[in-house]
Amino acid sequence: MTINTIRFDFMPLLKRWGKCAASGCAALVLLLTLSHAAQAQYQVRGVTLDKETNQPLPFVSIAVKGTTMGTASNENGEFSLNLPSLPRTLIVSEISHVRDTVRVTSGDKPLQIALASASITLPEVKVGSYAFQLADRAYEQMRKNYSQKFYGKAFYRQVTRIDNEPTEIQEMVWNVKSNNSRIEGTSIAQGRYAAKQALMSFKDFSFYTKVYGLYDPAMDSTTSLSLLSPNTVKNYYLEIVGILERGEGGIAEISFETRPEVKNYYAKGTIWIDVDTYKVERFRMTTPNFSGQSNNPAFKFKDKEMQIDMTFQNTPDAASPLDHIKTTLNFVIERPGQTRTKMNVSAFTFFYDTNQTPTNIEYARASRDTKDLDDIRSVKYDPEFWANNAVVKRTPVEDEVIKSFEQKGAFGTMLPPKPAKAPTRKLQ
Repeated sequence: MTINTIRFDFMPLLKRWGKCAASGCAALVLLLTLSHAAQAQYQVRGVTLDKETNQPLPFVSIAVKGTTMGTASNENGEFSLNLPSLPRTLIVSEISHVRDTVRVTSGDKPLQIALASASITLPEVKVGSYAFQLADRAYEQMRKNYSQKFYGKAFYRQVTRIDNEPTEIQEMVWNVKSNNSRIEGTSIAQGRYAAKQALMSFKDFSFYTKVYGLYDPAMDSTTSLSLLSPNTVKNYYLEIVGILERGEGGIAEISFETRPEVKNYYAKGTIWIDVDTYKVERFRMTTPNFSGQSNNPAFKFKDKEMQIDMTFQNTPDAASPLDHIKTTLNFVIERPGQTRTKMNVSAFTFFYDTNQTPTNIEYARASRDTKDLDDIRSVKYDPEFWANNAVVKRTPVEDEVIKSFEQKGAFGTMLPPKPAKAPTRKLQ
């Protein structure tokens, strides 16, 4: 059976995002903690809930006060933290809920952390003008503090599904350099990959996570289609959804959509901006502007939809680092004489061990020539790293995905052999 692959026509995308200085969670559930926590003595488990509905609250940030340790709850609200000592204080936050702190003295019993919904109000000033005013000040705030660099690590996990069946899984740990808008560069530390024989394989999807950003000083601001640019009024409709109360201040939730006058580009979504500091707390966007193609000309991609969700850490500094990026692509494959096939590619990138101390690492910028599998093969596969690293800790949904690979005999190594006549990697 011939395996078809995605061919990325990146230049139109780069040109479009050059104008956009583009902005940016996959449905894949993750349970993440810090890498050094693998040797921790205390494991703390729990679930985050909505206090009013008692329903699980996904993607809640759980930080350990006074440290760089932290995690995020998964799609079911579950989380796990390995801690070197107890007691510890956890800072629990989610943008639409009231921030809370929890004192942990023992890991014997699972925690249940219920967060109250943040109160939503509308500003007394004219709503329409206020939204544009906030967007303009957020643009200036990001531009002013763009030069602040952050260094650390990021865990990237990608799963491809065809008609809801997992067919590929790819994981990488990067050394990463970033700022208050985007990833600036990465260097692979570890990686692995596994795939079943399927209708199509989907490579190099990490490009979309690496290249996406809210602002880029190298782009022409006079033609930019980015939401945060001098052209917001001309290119977008904005509407204040409400103000989420946070202490004496608040977070403005603003919906946006490109105006019909904007040609060859469409985007809609929501941006959250702190009304006092004008820092962007979160950005969520959906667009049909995806330019990938199959190497099989008979395959046509229809109903394309790309979703990007960027969340930033809640820090008191003028520039806040990235917390996570979720990137999801959905489309339908049409083939002559065949039923339509649903395609889903989802990726979640979690940033950890973030600090402001420069390193000697060489970080590579995102490039259309970069191949994920080449990067993965460039580092020695370390099975113990994956078995004992708490950042990669599996959740129930991930166990289900992995089990499906094991049943097909595809998960023996997480890395396929190199082409014929080239040295092959021994199965792990």
